Amino acid sequence: MRLLKYVIGMAMALLIGSVAPAQAADTTVTFTIQGGALTISAPASINLGNSASDTTLQGTIGPVTVTDLRGTLLGSWTAGVTSTDFTTGGGTANETIPKADAAYASGAATATSGVGTFAPGQLTVQLAAPLTGQVTAFTAAALVGNNTVTWNPTLRVTIPNSAVAGTYTGTVTHSVA
Repeated sequence: MRLLKYVIGMAMALLIGSVAPAQAADTTVTFTIQGGALTISAPASINLGNSASDTTLQGTIGPVTVTDLRGTLLGSWTAGVTSTDFTTGGGTANETIPKADAAYASGAATATSGVGTFAPGQLTVQLAAPLTGQVTAFTAAALVGNNTVTWNPTLRVTIPNSAVAGTYTGTVTHSVA
């Protein structure tokens, strides 16, 4: 008798547990994650100081940051840097320091966020690249979602013996694509 009550109890439990609700309503939920922009920022100006002809000036540019808000899956980007010639006065030959006399070293990243592989173009000042054309400053690959990387590059300018006294100005431009 005890066994019979147990079997009936188990059968009732199975029936009650497998009964479908009398009514159900499903809701399909959708949303969109919008990608943002890929941007780069750098200080507006720096002063490398004073020097005589036939010497080298060197200093850091300050933080350069790439912010990638595109939300990519396995995305990538490359940051580049170019320079103009540095001139004073009327920009004659003796008042111009060619951009080829300037060299750029990105150095290691000072900060990163997100998922990806970040690589400097020139890890040390000894590997500085002449700014004769566009130089790779930093690259990022295998990016997932949003990411940022910041570095503090070094600029080295070799002053030719023929350069005349004056305040020289040029433009170093960072870009990212």
